Amino acid sequence: MISSLASPRYWRLPAAVVVLILMCGCATQTNALLHEAPGTLPRQVELSKVPFFPQERYQCGPATMAMALQNAGVAITPDALVDEVYIPKLEGSLQVEMMAAGRRNGALTVPIPPNLESLLTEVASGNPVVVLQNLGLSWIPRWHYALVIGYDLDQSEIILRSGTTMRLQMSLSTFEHTWERSSFWGMVVLAPGHLPKTAQEAPTVAALIAYEKGNSAALARKSYAAALERWPNDFLLLMGLGNTATVEGDDLAAAKAFQSATKVDPDSAPALNNLAVVLGKLGHYDEARIAAEKAVSLGGVWRDAALDTLRSIDAADDKKPGTAWPPRVPCCRNSPE
Repeated sequence: MISSLASPRYWRLPAAVVVLILMCGCATQTNALLHEAPGTLPRQVELSKVPFFPQERYQCGPATMAMALQNAGVAITPDALVDEVYIPKLEGSLQVEMMAAGRRNGALTVPIPPNLESLLTEVASGNPVVVLQNLGLSWIPRWHYALVIGYDLDQSEIILRSGTTMRLQMSLSTFEHTWERSSFWGMVVLAPGHLPKTAQEAPTVAALIAYEKGNSAALARKSYAAALERWPNDFLLLMGLGNTATVEGDDLAAAKAFQSATKVDPDSAPALNNLAVVLGKLGHYDEARIAAEKAVSLGGVWRDAALDTLRSIDAADDKKPGTAWPPRVPCCRNSPE
């Protein structure tokens, strides 16, 4: 899906017809929230300090991302994001490019669960939400990004930074209809070490792995640590924490993370090999040898790497001259075997 302003022909549809169509159908999620909102959800919230950039024609993507990034502490303008997210041929921006742009600029971008309650929960937690709407019709789409910064359940309205309007008030039911057409796509843009209130394990892990690839080990490590507070037994998070700690030279923390990973998955050759490597660097040769031997015994694609690790452990333990440590094998990344 893309975000773009409508071409002139889209505006020929009479405004009254557009309003009528928007009003048709049932705003199911809105009705449920207004009937019985969760007790933890405040009735009114507005994040009034969120920056605002009016968009240029066809460029709601860069403007929306700049607002979200600035709110996350990244000093950036829409103009600086045009080349990153705007696709001239499409006259808009793809969701995948929006998420990648956030990561490239040091922020963590995580999709939220596709429902109105999750969106309002994020806003109530202080996190504005980037949303994709279709402000046109299903057969005449007008894709548009906006930033949700508030809501008022008593007035049944939502508040957005949208287009050239700093504080756009829209009825919740109308918003639900326009948002539904993107399958309720939304994301939060956060500083490292912070997670969405409504974060779900699998998409958050995927977001963190993508984040690590384009950012420093220190920033990724901070986010892995935050995620492990919620999901302490997630294998990929433990591997990510161990890998980033290794890059930073914190072998003790890396050994602890890899040890935990081997408890979650005792037959993971990558985890065992990585554990053996860092234990060897710490001089714990007996423990390192046990981990490496088990990795070798498991066979598979990691057998050769584990053999190299085992040889290096034996050589270092014997203090043979000319022995290099660690072995010249790649450390496992945070991905399954």
